[in-house]
Amino acid sequence: MSNTMPGKDGLDAYIEQHSDPEPDYLYRLWRATNVHLLNGRMASGHLQGRLLRMLVSMIKPRRILEVGTFSGYSALCMASALPDDGKLYTFEINDELEDFTRPWIEGSEDARKIEFIVGDALKEAPALGLMFDMVFIDGDKRAYVETYEMALSLLTPGGYILVDNTLWDGHVVDHAYDHDHQTQGVRRFNDHVAQDTRVEKVILPMRDGLTLIHLPSGK
Repeated sequence: MSNTMPGKDGLDAYIEQHSDPEPDYLYRLWRATNVHLLNGRMASGHLQGRLLRMLVSMIKPRRILEVGTFSGYSALCMASALPDDGKLYTFEINDELEDFTRPWIEGSEDARKIEFIVGDALKEAPALGLMFDMVFIDGDKRAYVETYEMALSLLTPGGYILVDNTLWDGHVVDHAYDHDHQTQGVRRFNDHVAQDTRVEKVILPMRDGLTLIHLPSGK
């Protein structure tokens, strides 16, 4: 028997085959995202989408904040696990995405649970006057530290922050990217959170890296 590990693509296919299937609506959104938008791989996709849905089922938030909607894939995954009276507020700063994203959100069976806002979450999320049980950050990597601190200020004790792309295609440990501003932003964020004694944290090496952060009650 060979001890050679299968290639990454083979492992990814195996994992997908042994996980819950991607719902048809999300599959069609994924295809449309990659056909019509630049950098379509920025959408969460099948495996991460199933993980986000399961995390919402486990954490049981009533109110979620998302920073960075893109095509709406992750928002739809998380909203699908919210209770009927739950609400997800998702911010997208790029107004050019609205014509693509809004119809997909409004056409979903969970549209009533989603508030899609085009604007700068750093300024507009605090203005909502709400606290959140869970936050998903997938916006401007250069502003990750500032976005994290904003999110933490709006997080209920015992709540969770999930942060995407925290391994950044491995660039966080590649000196060839030392002068890349987005890589610098992700590294700065990772160092900041690693030293933050207010929270518990772990990086999952899934896709491009997903950091789970927990604010214990009483902190």
